[in-house]
Amino acid sequence: MAFFVYCWPENWIKHMTKLSVNINKIALIRNSRMGNNPDLIQMAILAEKHGADGITIHPRPDERHVRYADVPLLKAAVNTEFNIEGNPMEKKFVDLVLANQPHQVTLVPDQQAQLTSDHGWDTEKHFSFLTECIALFKANGIRTSIFVDPELKHIEGAKNTGADRIELYTESYASNYSTNKHQAVLPYVQAANYAHELGLGINAGHDLSLENLGFLKSQIPQIMEVSIGHALVCDALFYGWENTIQLYKRALI
Repeated sequence: MAFFVYCWPENWIKHMTKLSVNINKIALIRNSRMGNNPDLIQMAILAEKHGADGITIHPRPDERHVRYADVPLLKAAVNTEFNIEGNPMEKKFVDLVLANQPHQVTLVPDQQAQLTSDHGWDTEKHFSFLTECIALFKANGIRTSIFVDPELKHIEGAKNTGADRIELYTESYASNYSTNKHQAVLPYVQAANYAHELGLGINAGHDLSLENLGFLKSQIPQIMEVSIGHALVCDALFYGWENTIQLYKRALI
């Protein structure tokens, strides 16, 4: 009997994009009844089992989504990549990251009362602060990523802070995708090319969905990781957790 081993082409492996599942909305559903249904930790474990390359959380000060007490439990349970997002202007957030040592910390300029992320960092205005934060996290062996709009000056600023990666804030792309997807993606292509030239890793996230994800990846093959939560959880109501994660994975091929 003959056995065949299929080897992925080297250039395909080089440009594989990881899917990090943001489980904030799972926590929001759980918190609405003050119990443990759905079980956040079990959903993270199942996400990995079904093909997720990582788990993302964004604990906010009001704990309306993931609670601070969830983080060490997730840290112990997650076997893939663990990514914690948040605003390092909150000392409690910085302490949480240092105590739990995720693979990556993504710095997001959210305000306390903000419903969801709606802009990236002004890396010129906050240069000294970001540089100090990034040095602290990197000294503790944590990869750093800065949430930015697709503006070249802020990408250059991110590079100068010492960040390892940027995460492109993709709300504008998603909002304009159905009108003119080629025009919508153009600033992101330019931003990604510049970041790549500077030696920055490139992540992307916010309002990415099954509708717009594949085109984004086709235009920006350098994307290393996407973080998707809201649309993925909504789709899972129709398709199920396992099927949905697999659909998103296929969109990234």
